[in-house]
Amino acid sequence: MGTDQILLSTSVSLFAGLIMTRVLKPFKLPDVTAYLIGGVLIGTFCLGRFIFNGYVVGFNDKIAPADAFGIISDVALGFIAFDIGNEFRLSELKKTGKQATVIGILQALTATVFVDAALIGVHFIVLKTMDKDLLPIPACIILGAIATATAPAATLMVVRQYKAKGPLTDLLLPIVALDDAVGLVIFAISFGVAKALHGGSIDVISVVVNPLMEIVLSFVIGTAVGYAVSQIEKLFHSRSNRLTLLITFVFITVVLAHLSIKVGKVELSASPLLTCMMFGTIFCNVCKTSEEMMERVERWTKPIYTLFFVISGASLDLSVFKQPVFVMIGIIYILFRSLGKYFGAMSSAKMMKCSPSTVKYLGITLFPQAGVALGMVSAVASDSVFGPMHIGNTVRFIVLFAVLIYEVVGPVLTKIALTKAGDITAKPAGKTARVENTQP
Repeated sequence: MGTDQILLSTSVSLFAGLIMTRVLKPFKLPDVTAYLIGGVLIGTFCLGRFIFNGYVVGFNDKIAPADAFGIISDVALGFIAFDIGNEFRLSELKKTGKQATVIGILQALTATVFVDAALIGVHFIVLKTMDKDLLPIPACIILGAIATATAPAATLMVVRQYKAKGPLTDLLLPIVALDDAVGLVIFAISFGVAKALHGGSIDVISVVVNPLMEIVLSFVIGTAVGYAVSQIEKLFHSRSNRLTLLITFVFITVVLAHLSIKVGKVELSASPLLTCMMFGTIFCNVCKTSEEMMERVERWTKPIYTLFFVISGASLDLSVFKQPVFVMIGIIYILFRSLGKYFGAMSSAKMMKCSPSTVKYLGITLFPQAGVALGMVSAVASDSVFGPMHIGNTVRFIVLFAVLIYEVVGPVLTKIALTKAGDITAKPAGKTARVENTQP
């Protein structure tokens, strides 16, 4: 793919995202949904099918594959996680820290139990009626673990666009951030159990040691970078230079988190989301000018987030609709994951004595699912045991279908829930009145 095609795809992505926010304005949809729909329209299954003189206006799997723009996704997720770290200020954690931790763990476990139970039931029904095991129990257990993951990107963008503020929002963002850590542990354990059921044995290193090392290394690297930047920042007095410093170190942190070293069977690697989140947490608690700097970073990252969601929409695989059985299983997965998130959040929020609006609407805001879940799918696909088997394809089809639905519907539901809870009370930020020249 040449430079011209990269620039063309990038510019078309930005334009498509902006235009779709205007087209869908009458429907009062969140910008995130507009970006995703814009991405679908310029993707392989729509405008991307048409090639003009060797160029494609958008994305095409052969000429300009959306996967080739992965660096934009990595950078965007790094900034999103860094921004979420801003929600872990000590002053706020004193109010919501215990609640967020308990709810974050319990709602994730509840979603896993609901999906595991439902899909294992489907396993026996399908096996009995079709005499073919299209949904093996190891696949059910893996899908139950993937159900824990929530998409922080979509949630954060809705909160930002509508300037949501209140008890529900204060609790939501820390829970979404913690969800990544909880999901990693549950997925590692479930993955090991699935392998044991498939005929192998439970590997303590892959089930316990590796996920714990990933979390510990993420916290260590994020803490070190956050403290270092808060000290280096003192050398600069210009706001522009400080902004450049933050951008530089978010890039560096993403790179560090992607490094992986193998020592025997132990894999030393970090989670980019957790690492950048910890970087943001330390920086915001140590640096005195962090609030001002976070506002400047927010303005700078808007085009990157637009690109991220449009490209995410373009990479959604619509071919999943060609598999009716997996679509049916995908619907069951979506239904029971949503029920697990909703009732898990509701019961744990009630147990932690949260406000009535938080108890009622928190679970709905946890529906979106994307990046982390797709990362788990990649781990299954690349596994030496499940990758070459139909289990890997089964998990991939079901999760891709679920992500397609969740990414389009999730932000809308999040907006509705935050509005009903009273956390969204004003018009979205960024809307400015057009001043007409009335002078003769």
